Amino acid sequence: MANCSNDTEIDPNIITFELILYIPLFFLGAVLNTVALWVFYFKLSRWTEARVYMISLAMADYTTVFTLPFMMIFHYQGWHEDDFCRVIEAIYFINMPVSIYTITFIAVDRYIAIKHPLKAKVLRSPQKAAISCLFLWLCCLAWMTMVGSLLPRNNQNYCFYKNPDNDFISIPIVTAVFLLIPMVILTFCSIQVIRCLKEKQNASLQEEKLTQKAICIVTVNMGTFIICFLPFNVCTLVAFAMDMAKGECWLKQALCRTIHVTTCLQNLNCCLDAICYYFVAKEFQEAISFKSMQFSSNISQDSQPPTKNSKIISGGT
Repeated sequence: MANCSNDTEIDPNIITFELILYIPLFFLGAVLNTVALWVFYFKLSRWTEARVYMISLAMADYTTVFTLPFMMIFHYQGWHEDDFCRVIEAIYFINMPVSIYTITFIAVDRYIAIKHPLKAKVLRSPQKAAISCLFLWLCCLAWMTMVGSLLPRNNQNYCFYKNPDNDFISIPIVTAVFLLIPMVILTFCSIQVIRCLKEKQNASLQEEKLTQKAICIVTVNMGTFIICFLPFNVCTLVAFAMDMAKGECWLKQALCRTIHVTTCLQNLNCCLDAICYYFVAKEFQEAISFKSMQFSSNISQDSQPPTKNSKIISGGT
């Protein structure tokens, strides 16, 4: 089989598609995430778990948006890997897992608040959320530093465009750790939250509307996560399998181009997250508050006499 290393070039059609998508995505993402960070830092009166997670997510998305102009320049000019390229790549690849796991943390936080309101006061706090986010950022930074030191340097590779003959032996591990595990956790938590909200009975019209909004938000967030991140990771796994099986060169090149397109889809997440910010906080807080009040009422009826445990503070954010 012919070596693909000298045949793989960046498809001009992909570059055109990238420019059409990334230019508006950059400006829209920069504006939305700037406003989100401004609101979360200066306009909210109380620190909550959701506020901490949203700041972490907005920072990750904002930094990803920052790399998009460089990505476009690298591809348009056929930029080969050098030290500057590796720095931008490191910034990008640190923030993607941060974004994925922060979204997962938010889903787990919702699950605890809705499904286990009694344990929520012990398991949830802004301080614990901040520690979780800091630990996540440090882990991703350490991971990227380790990978950067171990990977061989090849100035023949295009920046942000890997050659299909590269040895991506770590791809299955990376996919499992940075996609499959968080996706399973997020899906489980989201389904449990939706079930729990749907079980609410004898709700007023206002409660019913808030519950439906909360269910819609959870469903949209889960769907957005899967649509944005799953195609890219599936394609990289298929490319890895094809590389191990010594597949045809033309097929490996086609998969490499498909990975490039799904990367564009993945980057849409940094804009979609910012749009979700403006819906999550209020509606979900109120829906969780109603659910927690329902638990509190049930416990009060069953308790003789009422104790401090029956006075449950809202699990909302």
